[in-house]
Amino acid sequence: MQDFTRRTLLQGGTALAATGMLTGPALFEFAKAWAQSSPWKAEPGAKLTVMRWKRFVPQEDDAFNAMVAAFKTATGTEMNVFSESFEDVQPKASVAANTGSGLDLAWGLHTLPQLFPTKVLKMNDVADYLGKKYGGWTDAAAKTCKLGDDWLGIPVATNGGYMTYRKSALDKAGFKEFPKDFPSFLEMCKALKANNTPAGFALGHASGDANSWLHWVLWGHGAYTVDQNDKIIINSPETAKALEYCKALYESFIPGTPSWNDSSNNKAFLAGELYCTANGISIYVAAKTDPTKKELAEDTYHALWPVGPIGKPTELQLALPILAFNFTKYPNAAKAFVAFMLEKENYEKWLDGAQGYLTQTLNAYESAPIWTADPKNFVFSQASKRTLPASGIGTVGEKAATAIADFIVVDMFANYCTGSKDAKGAMVEAERQLKRIYR
Repeated sequence: MQDFTRRTLLQGGTALAATGMLTGPALFEFAKAWAQSSPWKAEPGAKLTVMRWKRFVPQEDDAFNAMVAAFKTATGTEMNVFSESFEDVQPKASVAANTGSGLDLAWGLHTLPQLFPTKVLKMNDVADYLGKKYGGWTDAAAKTCKLGDDWLGIPVATNGGYMTYRKSALDKAGFKEFPKDFPSFLEMCKALKANNTPAGFALGHASGDANSWLHWVLWGHGAYTVDQNDKIIINSPETAKALEYCKALYESFIPGTPSWNDSSNNKAFLAGELYCTANGISIYVAAKTDPTKKELAEDTYHALWPVGPIGKPTELQLALPILAFNFTKYPNAAKAFVAFMLEKENYEKWLDGAQGYLTQTLNAYESAPIWTADPKNFVFSQASKRTLPASGIGTVGEKAATAIADFIVVDMFANYCTGSKDAKGAMVEAERQLKRIYR
């Protein structure tokens, strides 16, 4: 765990200046004034233990840590913060929820608040305060965190993942622009393989990467796990077509994708082994900040996800909600911290620190400077607006969240692509698992 103090904050001012973040006395004075006027006053002696996902862009972590330090100093709240991989956040949050101890706040992937609907502190007042002040919430982000009229958490950001590719490889393959539909995308992947510049997408239990692109393939064919009434419809002709398309893609991939986690494609792309994948902006940022990878950075571009036969975007972008457990001894401090994170004086500069890796969920921040600072950043600004909720067309809630967390769609595609099951067997297995959840 890290214990942040004002001294830590002031020492970090020089590094944070590069991100445009309020630093040193300026950040402290803002935090102090905010704490005095905030609708939520931290309880005397408040202590918050916060678990968050591990950062992929170091400057975002610096900016977040500065926020934490300023909040602590301004409110007197002790802040214990630690980070876990995406894969570990949900299991550790589950332990806290089941034992009623260990954490006050947990910040993770889109499924998190819906997994513990009876264990979270309702955030209606925080959501209303921020929404009215900053132009309202994007639709999918709000749906991710709501159960009926109640906000189970706050969607702090969306981790927008888009196509990341080497322009030189596409040019060599005969594609002057990135494909905009499924057939052209498949042809491009085949051409990349033929030139020994392959694409690759995770087929393993990668909470972010695998769920994102495989739901895109599924939904793009008009196939879903459940319909609007939560009736299971995964075993369908549309799903069979999605499986066939995915297998054709898989045959063009770099070897090893069935065992990939969320960092595997980053490593392969930066090593010069991979030429097209889907990812947040972290690959590009890592290349830009590494003097030995200047040529790679210049050759790296981004594009929207191609549109499938359904004829409209079917993206699954990863909301990053934060929740507070209702057994916290310091609910006012927890709400105050969450609201503090999303205030303009913090949030817009925090987006700068993330360098495009994180996308706003409040509409007012669509004009944040980060989106025009580099033309290659702009595509990521669209993530919260183009995504469907994790439930697809079904009901957002604990069941849909469980289906995502259990990798049901991911395993269905992986089983078929790797030959473990035929198409019918893969769909029947997914259907069986969904029936266990939707009963």
